[in-house]
Amino acid sequence: MSIYNFSVKDINQKDVSLKQYEGKVLLIVNTAPKCGFAPQYEGLEKMYEDYKEKGFEILDFPSNQFLSQAPGTDQEIKAFCELNYQTQFQTFSKINVNGKHAIELYQYLKEKGPSEIRSNGKQEGFITKLFFGKKIKWNFTKFLIDQKGNILYRFSPQVKPKDIRPYVEKLLTQ
Repeated sequence: MSIYNFSVKDINQKDVSLKQYEGKVLLIVNTAPKCGFAPQYEGLEKMYEDYKEKGFEILDFPSNQFLSQAPGTDQEIKAFCELNYQTQFQTFSKINVNGKHAIELYQYLKEKGPSEIRSNGKQEGFITKLFFGKKIKWNFTKFLIDQKGNILYRFSPQVKPKDIRPYVEKLLTQ
């Protein structure tokens, strides 16, 4: 089983097989345009522009689960991000990342993914793991996937895109 076994909905509710991303380095992010971390869209877009020709993709999954910070329709969210942050990477339909309605992809990412790397570069501590388990803690949690579909890293929302760049560069040169 790998991420390539999953299909997700695009903003027009059409099924998209993640198999089409096989052989690429992926950064999967749950986002919210009204979140305090929304300025990270800018860094994500810069990273996408710098690495897309080398086999890098960002898969953006808006989620309204954290304080309703992704209001509006899928099209409104995409338009907002394109207008305010000039995003060009793939935005998918709004999803749930936690709870009984979490999409299968996120259930898999949480279950099979490693512990979260915090902004200080260290993995989350015992108390955090005990309190949250494998739940997504907030918007802009990021999963880095290698070209074979392996979940290599999980970054906390506080980890900025510029701090993920070395991990992406290393994968792209392998």
